[in-house]
Amino acid sequence: MVRYSLLGAMGLLFASSPAALFAQTPRIGTAAAVDKTSQTEDVRFRTDVSDRMTVPVLLSGRGPYRFLVDTGANRTAISRQLASELNLPSGRQATLHSVIGVSTASTAIVPTIQLTRKPVRSVETPLLESEHMGADGILGTDMLGSQRVVFDFANQTMSVVPSASRHFDEPGTIVIEGRRRNGRLIVTDATANGRRLTVVLDTGAEVTIGNEAFRRVIEKGGLKPDWRQVELISVTGEKVIGNYMFLRKLEIGGVTLVNLAVVFARAHTFDQLRLSDRPAILLGMNAMRAFKKVSIDFANRTMRVIMPGSSQLDVQVARGASGPPVAGF
Repeated sequence: MVRYSLLGAMGLLFASSPAALFAQTPRIGTAAAVDKTSQTEDVRFRTDVSDRMTVPVLLSGRGPYRFLVDTGANRTAISRQLASELNLPSGRQATLHSVIGVSTASTAIVPTIQLTRKPVRSVETPLLESEHMGADGILGTDMLGSQRVVFDFANQTMSVVPSASRHFDEPGTIVIEGRRRNGRLIVTDATANGRRLTVVLDTGAEVTIGNEAFRRVIEKGGLKPDWRQVELISVTGEKVIGNYMFLRKLEIGGVTLVNLAVVFARAHTFDQLRLSDRPAILLGMNAMRAFKKVSIDFANRTMRVIMPGSSQLDVQVARGASGPPVAGF
């Protein structure tokens, strides 16, 4: 059975007592606004075994440490082991919303987190096991919400610039508009074989995930896919079994992806984003890496993509899988 690691859609609620676990999230450690004169900073990333990206991050001036870039997580997290090594003060207990479900997590106070020139101060982060993250930490949208992130897969770099800075689009750039919900960027201009679909951008998931509503649409269409099972593992170490297939055609804002591997599972993320009753997917790294470049701008609610020299993209990526079914949807 193939195993996929899933980091995305990590929501966090802080609480001082069990009775307050579902209180509104306070504004702790959110990324400060970045001034419009900041220059582009290219942070070279490396690809881990799960086909995601890690970037060097300084914590209180120490490091650098390897952090995964996760646009599906609305809070930054660090490993329990690193917090102990740095002797960070403890924070409050928090409710953690992962792809799999809801759990309680300890937190630590990080004096400064620095990815680019300007550090973010006094960040309260959940503590997770490094073996489940596969890195020292996770960079969520609280570090990226006022900025634009450009993933250049050809040159293996990530550029971080203020969202208010000017765009210098390359020829052939396609702009896809979206909206924000719970800190995440969602695209509603998407279809699968003519059927409407909601897309959530999630660079923390190595494979794209579909919800049960989308699966029902497929099965009601008369298709009988030869489903294969896979195991999904969340940042908390929890597991859920899913079934995968290949979508022959997925259109997002005028961009066409073909042969996209999608795992269908009862992911808690769809409940959290109020998307359980409508066909939706979490667009993972197997789709993102089909492009030459991907730009995600949270403040301006846009996604920009540059094609790798073709109007249609073959994204048959499900590493470690053998003989996946083609369902013809």
